[in-house]
Amino acid sequence: MNILDERSAYPKPLDFEVMRPEYEEAEDGTVTATITVSPFEVSGSSATEPGARRAAIHEAHKKYKDYHPNYEIPSPFPDEFTDQDGVLWKRLSSMARAIRGDYSFVDTDGEEDYAKIEQMLLWDIRPTVSDQ
Repeated sequence: MNILDERSAYPKPLDFEVMRPEYEEAEDGTVTATITVSPFEVSGSSATEPGARRAAIHEAHKKYKDYHPNYEIPSPFPDEFTDQDGVLWKRLSSMARAIRGDYSFVDTDGEEDYAKIEQMLLWDIRPTVSDQ
């Protein structure tokens, strides 16, 4: 039986994907998207409306896992990709993710750095079209 076929009071993440978000812009320019599947609601923030929507959908997956512990939250990013600024991102192994973050990248100083998916969504990191 597919995990998504399990009965649950909480809606499936796909139910949130098909709903139109409500957007609110903060004073710092950050946008928050709120998606409601009554009586449940998820929110996510990013630098742009599309990024905020992706962040809210990621939150829906995380919340679904609260109700179904065996559910694996999919990454909203490919395992390896180049973003629109030419930065190469690589998903870390599960052991490294527990310590460092979800993805590695080389920062503007040429140093390897790490970021969690939530931070990447906040920054509105997007793969180039060829990497999707």
